[in-house]
Amino acid sequence: MVQFDLDFVLVPVGLLVMVVYHVWLLYQIRHKPARTVVGMNAISRRFWVSSMMEDTQKTGVLAVQTLRNNIMASTLLASTAIMLSSLIAVLMTGAATRSANITTTNDHHGITGLTFGEGPKLRLTIKFFSILVCFLVSFLMNVQSIRYFSHASMLINVPYRKITNFTSHHLTAEYVGSTVNLGSYFWSLGLRAFYFSFPLFLWLFGAIPMFICSVFMVFMLYFLDIAFDLGWVADASTTDEETA
Repeated sequence: MVQFDLDFVLVPVGLLVMVVYHVWLLYQIRHKPARTVVGMNAISRRFWVSSMMEDTQKTGVLAVQTLRNNIMASTLLASTAIMLSSLIAVLMTGAATRSANITTTNDHHGITGLTFGEGPKLRLTIKFFSILVCFLVSFLMNVQSIRYFSHASMLINVPYRKITNFTSHHLTAEYVGSTVNLGSYFWSLGLRAFYFSFPLFLWLFGAIPMFICSVFMVFMLYFLDIAFDLGWVADASTTDEETA
């Protein structure tokens, strides 16, 4: 009964801590990007795309190889996610089959005290299903990441110097930069889904390990997400105007 009550208290609190942290991180990324690693990387990628598109004959191969490495990283995470999803589905099916067999055996012998109730079976199903959702979300996010990186690998070699209109040239570079950033954002979301699966996995061992893991992960992610000593990075559009 105590374990049942802890599931209703510590598990929502642990999930709330992680959700609140990511809402705060999203606010920081949108309003103070230079303070976050995600924001700094997004600005740096825009500079990188602009430099790669300056001379596609010299930097085209380097750009495609870099994007290919990102595609390989996303492919690895997507493959791992779908493999773990299949494993969780097998475990869910096996657990349900064992519970049904035990219940049938107990009913056959007239034993009612050892029969698994609906509550424990339902909680176990919810735990497995939560982990399964995390892996499926990670798979979908990484598939979208592969999609955007594949588009960017073609767009980044567009010979924009042949375009006479300066406005079209500027929009092309911005569009490619946005495409690369979208691929990276989806990759980050897929990785976050993996992070969310760790507390949910420890939930199988109880609500207390799950809550401790959630708090520890928030502290760990804070030091990974916040840029402490990276300094200030100018906005890409400002630099383009000064260069022009």
